[in-house]
Amino acid sequence: MEVRLQKWGNSDGIRIPSNILKSLDLKTNDKVDLIQDKDKIIITKQKKKHKTLEERIALFESLPNEEKGSIENYDWGNDIGKEKLD
Repeated sequence: MEVRLQKWGNSDGIRIPSNILKSLDLKTNDKVDLIQDKDKIIITKQKKKHKTLEERIALFESLPNEEKGSIENYDWGNDIGKEKLD
């Protein structure tokens, strides 16, 4: 299939036909890998990378305190029912 390089800002781009995108289950803003192999350009769909619990905790711990939030500063609303303390 022949496509044409077109100017896109300071770069060039190609349009990928919708039938190819559908067959690869690619949608706008999906991430792909772009590899140069001699005189070829290979575009491959990125597999979703699931983070382990340890990776998620490390990411959370790297956030500044103001982004983490605090249970002390959380508004739980008015006490109602049996949870109300006297």
